[in-house]
Amino acid sequence: MKIGELAQRTGLAASRIRFYERIGLLSVAQRQANGYRSYPEEAVLALRLIATAQRAGFSLQELRQLLPEDLEQWQHDELLATLHRKLQSIDLMLVQLTQNRAELGELIAQIEARPEDMDCAGNARRVLSQMRLLGPDEEATGRPAQPSN
Repeated sequence: MKIGELAQRTGLAASRIRFYERIGLLSVAQRQANGYRSYPEEAVLALRLIATAQRAGFSLQELRQLLPEDLEQWQHDELLATLHRKLQSIDLMLVQLTQNRAELGELIAQIEARPEDMDCAGNARRVLSQMRLLGPDEEATGRPAQPSN
């Protein structure tokens, strides 16, 4: 099939398909006499695997190491080990993102709790002080202390 049909069947742009071919993720297509690329049916599956793996968080380098040149040659144990490592990586990211979300929520709550009689700069100093980002001598100005020469 030509690249246009392959693009339509996979939902990928032709430029993306050529890119995957150029970096070695997709086997190089045969050229017809007129110079057009001719892709085998297996290219549809390979591109769907690549797109799915990228959505799952695999980098192009990881995919290059993971995908066999011939999709019939999967290394079962190596594939499972790689998938387990990716799952652990995602779990760690989830923990970090959950922590980041909680910290951001707390920051928002602190900023929104600005006393009625306090201006924005004063509120910023209050919040930065509560977050322990200002030292005692910086609290009055809200600016980091200048180093003495």
